[in-house]
Amino acid sequence: MPFDFESTINRQNTWSTKWGKYSNPDVIPMWVADMDFETAPVIKEALLNRVQHGIFGYTKPTRELNQTVCQYLKRDFEWAIDEDWIVWLPSLVVGLSVVSRAFANTGEGVPTNVPIYPPFLSAPRLGERETITAPLTKSKNRWVMDFDALEGAITAQTRVMLFCSPHNPTGRVWDKEELKELISFCHKHNLVLVSDEIHSGLIMDADKKHIPSATINEAEDLTVTLLSASKTFNLPGLGCAFAIVKNPTLRKQMQKTMAGIVHHVGALGYTATFAALKDGRDWQIALVDYLRKNRDLVESSFHDYRFFNVNHTEATYLSWIDVRDMPIENPANYFEQHGVGLYDGADFGAPGFLRVNFACPRPVLKSAIDKITDAIEHADIEIR
Repeated sequence: MPFDFESTINRQNTWSTKWGKYSNPDVIPMWVADMDFETAPVIKEALLNRVQHGIFGYTKPTRELNQTVCQYLKRDFEWAIDEDWIVWLPSLVVGLSVVSRAFANTGEGVPTNVPIYPPFLSAPRLGERETITAPLTKSKNRWVMDFDALEGAITAQTRVMLFCSPHNPTGRVWDKEELKELISFCHKHNLVLVSDEIHSGLIMDADKKHIPSATINEAEDLTVTLLSASKTFNLPGLGCAFAIVKNPTLRKQMQKTMAGIVHHVGALGYTATFAALKDGRDWQIALVDYLRKNRDLVESSFHDYRFFNVNHTEATYLSWIDVRDMPIENPANYFEQHGVGLYDGADFGAPGFLRVNFACPRPVLKSAIDKITDAIEHADIEIR
């Protein structure tokens, strides 16, 4: 069945965070991670049917929904879980705040790698914990974990680590050996590993495979895995995520922290998630194929530019671009003035980088690339 990713859909006046950011309507927003595609037809149909019912009372997950989560993880990642390991959440960002408070005491440090998705940095701080950062490093032009830096980031009081797999913003798909070393590190220091795997359905490189962190070296008892259909199926506005937590002690700690504070998931969030995980596979495959071509277009368009070094994206629909040598004081502001809204790497703990969301119709992407190219050409610098 063919799916339409080429049509440009007007998102103005839809209360869109992405499209409402810039006062200039001619700026193409390519910053926050939501896609400019309609969601899968099976999800849209499920939502329309649910809306037609007309009553939107308090809702709880059904046995069928929980079973579908189990079947999805088994089908896509060869990961067998039990239904009672599932903890439903209104968003993955809420999950980051919950785990920071559940597994670290007030004032304690919560380590993570940088660059990293901004809520990893803010969640501990908002809960009066300390965010501790350990920089990733480059090896053979790929971002890798620096375990010496991680060793230096923890103390005897450190009890939890926040991890992102696949990695946002660098687009890395961590391989089995890297995950083994990480799990050994967590075992050594008795750390709970919180693994954000929200981009696991968006593997761009055909020779790469997402491996759930919890499936490595008997890691299930020390791992909390955060997941959602929202990135793969463009559902972030519906507010539905879940954690997979085998260890009952960790699960109870999370639920205790959530009690009376974290609200339940809404009816439409459950409905969309169920349809996505059960019947959305064909659309997902077509989406990834389309995004892969967009990724390739971004990387080829700027391959020869000295000051606009595009990192290869193995997963996610995000390009991570090194502009540290570009002699412009505020690159994000500069490109916005030339018509493209990019995410400033400083928010990820990496000043001098930019993040580009290429999940949009190709005609829009080509227009954005033209604007970026024009901005570079007019920067009065030696670009090649």
